[in-house]
Amino acid sequence: MAIKATTVSPFQEKVYALLQQIPAGKVTTYAAMAKALDSAPRAVGGALRVNPFAPEIPCHRCISSTGYVGGYKGDWESAPSGINQQGKLRLLLEEGVEFDSKGMLKDKARWWSEFKV
Repeated sequence: MAIKATTVSPFQEKVYALLQQIPAGKVTTYAAMAKALDSAPRAVGGALRVNPFAPEIPCHRCISSTGYVGGYKGDWESAPSGINQQGKLRLLLEEGVEFDSKGMLKDKARWWSEFKV
């Protein structure tokens, strides 16, 4: 069986490098990552949506600036099944990051944005 090489864009490389700076048990936002990259939150979201290295490159640690858990692996909320978002919640809970029943971050002390670019 041949191993397929993964190709990512230079922008994706920058996004994935930032993700690796986020400590376990902390979360950041699409907006904070975009600011660090002098980019736009939607562009960051686009790179996260196709992250071929998840969860080792921890895109699950990026949430909405409102504190909402947001999407994971291309799913937002329950579209199409919600299984990806449940996976994101499970990964974050394993790191001690909790969300309420509406998907909102419980502890604002979990925010992190100390990126080194």
